[in-house]
Order: sequence, then C-alpha cells, then structure tokens
Amino acid sequence: MSHTIDEIAHALGARSEGDGALRVRGAAEPAAAGPSDLALAMEAKYAAGLAQGGARAAVLWDGADWRGLGLDAAIFVARPRYAMAGITRLFDPGPGIAAGVHPSAVIDATAQIGRDAAIGAFVVIGAGARIGNRARIAPHVTIGAGAEIGDDALLHAGVRIGPRLTIGARFIAGPGVVVGGDSFAFVTPEPSGVEEIRGTLGQREARGDQHWTRIHSLGSVEIGDDVELGANACVDRGTIRATRIGSGTKIDNLCMVGHNVVIGRDCLFASQTGIAGSASIGDRVVLGGQVGVSDNIFIGDDVIAGGGTKIFTNAPAGRVLLGSPALKIETHLEAWKHIRRLGRLFAQVAELRAAVTELGQSGGKGDGHDKQHR
Repeated sequence: MSHTIDEIAHALGARSEGDGALRVRGAAEPAAAGPSDLALAMEAKYAAGLAQGGARAAVLWDGADWRGLGLDAAIFVARPRYAMAGITRLFDPGPGIAAGVHPSAVIDATAQIGRDAAIGAFVVIGAGARIGNRARIAPHVTIGAGAEIGDDALLHAGVRIGPRLTIGARFIAGPGVVVGGDSFAFVTPEPSGVEEIRGTLGQREARGDQHWTRIHSLGSVEIGDDVELGANACVDRGTIRATRIGSGTKIDNLCMVGHNVVIGRDCLFASQTGIAGSASIGDRVVLGGQVGVSDNIFIGDDVIAGGGTKIFTNAPAGRVLLGSPALKIETHLEAWKHIRRLGRLFAQVAELRAAVTELGQSGGKGDGHDKQHR
C-alpha cells in the first residue's frame, strides 16, 4: 500500500508543496522515519527529529520551511490531530478478512447476508439474522437469531452479538465485545438489604437469609449508525424496553453499559467507564476513564466528566464534573486546595490553642494577685 503526496493532501483537504508524485508507504515519527515513510512533524517542536531520520516527505505545521528541513515534499495542516485521523485511515490495512464466506462458517439457511460481505473462519450466524452489505466479520464471531446489523460493519475476532438486536451502519466492535447479554437484575421475595439501606441511608435491622431471583431480560439493544465499541466492552439488553446507544457514539475498551440505559448521539466514553441500569445520558457527553454513573439518573447534553468521577445524582446540561462524589470542576479544585492546606491549618490551630491556654493560665494568676492586694 502506497500513496503519493498529492493523493494524501487531497484526502486531507490540505496543501502540499514539492514533489507531489513522491510515494510513501506508511507514516512514522520524525526520528524513526525512513525514505519511504511520511514523517509526522506537525508542530515545530518535532522538527529536530527530522534531522535524525531519513524521511523525504513530512506533514508540517503552517509556515514551516520544508526546504530548509531537507525535504523533497511537504503537506501542511492547520489541525494536526484531525489530520491524524485521515492519515491513519489511508494507511490502515484493516483486519485482513478474506473476501467471501470461509468454509468453516456456520450460517443458518434463513439468515440474509448482504453483498460483498466477508465472513471469517468459525463464524456462527443464527436463524433470521440479517447482515448488511460489505460487512467484515472476523473469525469466531457469533451473531444470534434475528439480529440485524447494517452495512459496512466490522466485527473483530470473538465478538458476540445476541439475538433480536438492531445495529446500524458502519458499526465497529473490537475483539471480545458482547452486545445483548442478560441484564444484572435480581430481586428477593422480601425487601432486600439494599432496598432497606436506600430508604434509611445507613440504619439496618438484623437480617436472615436472602436469596436472589433473576429478572429475565425480554428487551433488546438498539444501536444507531457509526457507533464503535472497544475491546471487551459489554452492552446488556433491556429488561422490557431496549437499551439504546445513539448514532456516532464511541465507547472504549472494558466499558459496561447496563440494562435499559439510554445514551445519546456523539458521546465519548473512555476505558472502564460503567453506566448502571436505567441511566439516561444526553448527546455529546464525554466521560473520562473509570467514570461511574449511578442507576436511574439523568445526565444532560454536553456534560464532561474527568477521569475517576463518580456521578451519583442528576447532572444538568453543560456541567463539567470531577471527583467522587462528582462536583463542578471549579468546586472540586477549590476543595482540594483546602484539603492540601489542612496539615498547615491544624498546626496553626494547635499553636493558637497553646497560646490561648497559656494566656488563660497567666490571666488566672493575675486575677488572684489582684484580689490579694484588694
């Protein structure tokens, strides 16, 4: 796989100078780039690395002197990180799934497979499933009966898609993703200890045996277009209604989406984020790594939560949160400033206490002396 400088610039909507016919076979950091690599030196601080490598072409910042840097060609971009999306897309060879259906795949006779689909070894597709055009399904994927997956899907190795789910176009599932597992929903014949604590917020009576009974999952999962799930992410089906993920949402590795959760459009959830059952999340919400969202709460549009934040109550639209429990970021930062000063504050209070004690003791002696004179 190779591309000319002009082809890359056109794909990025960027400007190029120099030898536009020069071909490159991959992208590399400046110091590691060879003659057939496109060096990524999109900020001035990376220019020194070009002298250490052997690149003939590079992606540079606006205004860079590409001739002075010893290059034969250059591409100029205004937003480097956005340019990275286009560059990596051009050079990504994909998972290498052979065209057609592998002989070891087991596909029910009633399943519908779209045109130009590529289905790898040991894939199992259940009765009545519908797979869109140009889908790429890697080895050891299972797709349950009645599941629907849109055009241009990419399912990496070991993905599990449950029965009777609906997934839109251009869906990407990383290795080990599970969509449509049963919900984590259990109940006891009498009110459980958890129910008691929720009502009393701390007080608890002595309890005897407590046996859990499963609430079965009759609902589905509905996923929009252009959704991505990272490796080993899990999405539970709803109890009665569907668990829903809106179009454009991207969910990282090892994330958990509980039953009945509703997630809006174009959200971004980093690794190890967990969304408890029946939470509702608006559009364009960004959750950092290890964020936790309690069950049955609402998070408004455009909320941003920093890594490790634990959200226990509703969050209004546009709020920026940090900490556990979640606070407005400015409140959290101010609180931690105070916490860092506690040691000094305690020392000062101890000094003041000692001074007041000493003053009281000396004052008491003075009163007694005055009484004797009177």
